[in-house]
Amino acid sequence: MIVGTCQIELIIFESNSLKEKRHVIKSIIERIKARFNVSVAEVDYLDLWNRSLIGVSVVSNSKILCDSTISKIIDFIDNDERVEIINHFMEVL
Repeated sequence: MIVGTCQIELIIFESNSLKEKRHVIKSIIERIKARFNVSVAEVDYLDLWNRSLIGVSVVSNSKILCDSTISKIIDFIDNDERVEIINHFMEVL
């Protein structure tokens, strides 16, 4: 069993309050879950209205598939104009 994890730090442009931030992040998380069948959650910066840290977890029998899925998720988030990726850290175990 291969487990891939990724932490993705985001700046949220369309957010002026925590309510707007939650709307944007919830939308991104739900679309990732539906499209890639992975576990996703907001894991840090819960009280900041313009930043977020999203954690992604992928389980597979192939390291290549884990890398590919995480890369596709990063590209998917990067194409969303509401947010910008500041940093990401990927690890495959």
